[in-house]
Amino acid sequence: MTVKTLGISTSPRIQGNSDLLLREALAGAESTGAHVEYIHLSDYNIAPCIECNACYTTGTCTIQDDFQKLLTKILDADRLIFATPIFFMNVCAQAKMFIDRSQCLWAYKYVLKKQVITPERDRRAMVIAIGGSKSKKQFESIRLTMKSYFDVLDINYSFNLFINNVDDLGEIHKHPSALKEAFRLGKELITIKSPPPQKPVNVELT
Repeated sequence: MTVKTLGISTSPRIQGNSDLLLREALAGAESTGAHVEYIHLSDYNIAPCIECNACYTTGTCTIQDDFQKLLTKILDADRLIFATPIFFMNVCAQAKMFIDRSQCLWAYKYVLKKQVITPERDRRAMVIAIGGSKSKKQFESIRLTMKSYFDVLDINYSFNLFINNVDDLGEIHKHPSALKEAFRLGKELITIKSPPPQKPVNVELT
């Protein structure tokens, strides 16, 4: 069975560092025979959550935009690779706005007590995050945010590729191993044996 792999680039910069790493990870996944799809989030019209709480009774978001289209793709995927630059120690604004709209899934799962994904599906996710700070503390908020997000998606949080001290556009090309690691992890996300890891495997590069 072909593994459907979705890559979401949340960077506002096309060919930015996290975007380039995502493309390499998808190439790694594709090398195994997986079907891959790349999405640049800024190409879609996504409004912020307005906290109307209508989803607490319906399980769906009342705002009609491209969120519904992307959510369908995410729930249909067997593997998800989510890439973000780090701004102020967390995911970028585009990523956070998209994640916040998934409050409707949280309501569907935890308020309405309904099943998001059938339990037998093997779904796994990887995070790529890259920041200009030398401090590795910038990864802590990424872990917490993505753990919460993947929980409502009912997808196993399998891998992290975190890179610090890289900032300028295209600077990742100068890194000795980052692009190779992205390719390797993208490939491993598809080929890793069951059961999935209980905690995400962390690869941190400087």
